[in-house]
Amino acid sequence: MPVRINICQGGCQPGFWTVRAAQVTPPDDLLRFIGSSFRSVWALELLLILKRERRPWTHAELVETTRSSDLVVSKALDGLVSAGLAMDEGGGAMYMPVNEDVARCVDELEQLYATRPDAVRRAIVSSSASGVTAFADAFRLRKD
Repeated sequence: MPVRINICQGGCQPGFWTVRAAQVTPPDDLLRFIGSSFRSVWALELLLILKRERRPWTHAELVETTRSSDLVVSKALDGLVSAGLAMDEGGGAMYMPVNEDVARCVDELEQLYATRPDAVRRAIVSSSASGVTAFADAFRLRKD
């Protein structure tokens, strides 16, 4: 029988973590936040870099630090800006959550990613895969 523990620290709606045989399931609201805020693991990694060292980062620095391409950094940064997690202006990109609730969700996400990276990756991939699946389903041939 699962044990439910309330450990939400604010920001996200208070939720329960469900413990099953030494496995912890993150609260649904945190999973929804992950799925709606990040289109790729690259975007999450980029956000954590911006958060760790809060200063303006040039695109070239981010490309070098993430060891990715300019296109990957640009797309990820555009998504973070749209989600209200970062800003990207002439001086560079910076971690800039839109409010304290979002900042708390990012803190919880960072803790989860440090301890359960696979759970976070699955949440990101499953949210992006659902859009791809819906697109692919539009081309399915139906049996009449």
